[in-house]
Amino acid sequence: MPDILIDTLIFSAMLIAGLFALVRYLELVSVFFPNRSLGLNPSAVGLTFEDVYFKSKDNVKLNGWFFKNLRAPSTIIFAHGNAGNMSDRLFKIKFFYDLGLSVFIFDYRGYGKSEGRPSEAGIYLDAQGAYDYLQSRPDVDINNIILYGASIGGVVVIDLAAHRNAALLVVESSITNAQDMSHILYPFLPSFFLSLKFDSINKVRALKVPKLFIHSPDDEVVPYWVGQKLFEAAAEPKEFLKIHGGHNDGSITVDPQAAGEFIRILKARGLI
Repeated sequence: MPDILIDTLIFSAMLIAGLFALVRYLELVSVFFPNRSLGLNPSAVGLTFEDVYFKSKDNVKLNGWFFKNLRAPSTIIFAHGNAGNMSDRLFKIKFFYDLGLSVFIFDYRGYGKSEGRPSEAGIYLDAQGAYDYLQSRPDVDINNIILYGASIGGVVVIDLAAHRNAALLVVESSITNAQDMSHILYPFLPSFFLSLKFDSINKVRALKVPKLFIHSPDDEVVPYWVGQKLFEAAAEPKEFLKIHGGHNDGSITVDPQAAGEFIRILKARGLI
């Protein structure tokens, strides 16, 4: 074999290995941003809670907060985004609680006081563990469970809805899959090197649970067309709710019109 061909093959192999390593590194640093330190306590917003520990199917010890609302017919499982931890979501928790819902928020493995390290497969198991914990409680009506996920939490609750029953699935500012987001964030990288899938768009096609998709045209992290694409792929029944604001400051909690529509949907289904 000519030396030039050998050199070309070696260079090509090194280039592929380098691209593979770069993709893995970018996945590691751009997906999970856990914070081990819990910030504000729920008492800061006037809420009492139970500090709960439970285990995932693969035996990882996880931490969650349960806010029992004595007048609530339903409980919302809150899967948060990829940064910080559950203590950063207190105002949204209070919003749900004040609507008349019990709220269970949990930290993924590696976040807050939850043990382990975050991974795609792991956060799916964490959500299943959270659901199964609620199912073990006699004071929770498992037939009236709302699954709510924001950003990467939307990926988590879509997967959870494929494995557990729910009365309503709410997906806010979330993605279709890792491949689409890779094209947006790193268009120069070959997406077939990705180990992460986050394949919500295929999972949601088969889900018969009622669904509400929420997204803002102003979202600078997950473009509006991504949210629309996910909604369009979803099986009926489904609704779409447009909000305003950026990825981190746009929410039903700060958009009165959107909040009113959200309340209407919950009331129509007898969930509040």
